[in-house]
Amino acid sequence: MAGAFQGFGEKAIPFLKALDFHQSREWFQENRDLYQSELHEPFCDLVETLSERFAAAGLGLRGDRKKSLFRINRDVRFSKDKRPYNRHLSAILSPDGTKMEQGVFYVHIGLERCFAGVAWWQPAPELLQAMRKAIVTKPAAFRGMVAALKKGGLALDAEDCLKRAPRSFEDVSEDDLAQAVRNRHFVVRHDIDPATIHTAALVDGLVDFTLRAKPLLDWGRAIQGKTG
Repeated sequence: MAGAFQGFGEKAIPFLKALDFHQSREWFQENRDLYQSELHEPFCDLVETLSERFAAAGLGLRGDRKKSLFRINRDVRFSKDKRPYNRHLSAILSPDGTKMEQGVFYVHIGLERCFAGVAWWQPAPELLQAMRKAIVTKPAAFRGMVAALKKGGLALDAEDCLKRAPRSFEDVSEDDLAQAVRNRHFVVRHDIDPATIHTAALVDGLVDFTLRAKPLLDWGRAIQGKTG
C-alpha cells in the first residue's frame, strides 16, 4: 500500500550486499519479497512523499511510484560487465514527472554511497551552449547563483568537465567563468548518511537540500525558457 515514507527497511543495504554477492536471477527471485518490502516499496513511498513536499515548497519537481524509479536490473546489452543487477536503487523527480526532462532531483541509495543531486545533466547541445553563453554574457547572474549556493553550503561539481575551453569560448579569461564554461553538467550534490535512511527524517533532509539547491534550478530554468 502506498503511504508516507517511514524509512527504508533495516535489511535494505544488507539485501544489496547479498544481491551483489550472488548476482543471480534465481537468488533475486527467491528473495523478491524482501526486495519489495525493504527497498522498492519504501523507495516508491519516498518518491511520492517528496513529490508532495516539493509541490508544497513550490520547487516544480514531481514523480510517482511507476515512472520515477530506475530498474535495479542492469542493461548489459552493450557492456562487457554482464552482472545482471545494479549495486544501488535510484529515482528522478522532474518538472514533468518523467526521466526525460532537465533540471531534476536525483536520489541514490547504494553500497558505495547514498546521495542526492540537483542537476542539469548532459543537457542537449542547444541548451548547454545557451548556459555557457549566459555564463559569459551575464556573469553577475551566474555569480549570484554560485554565491547563493555557497550560502547554502553547496558548490557546483566540476566532475567530467572539459580539459580545454569549448569552441567559441577560448577567450574567456576570468578564472571562475573559464572553469564554468568547461562544465558538461551543472550539478550540486548532497551526501546522505546511510544510518539516516531508515527513518522518515530522511525526507526533511532531502527537502532542505533541494531548497538550498533551488538557485541552480532557477538559473537553468530562466535560460531554458529562452531556448524552448
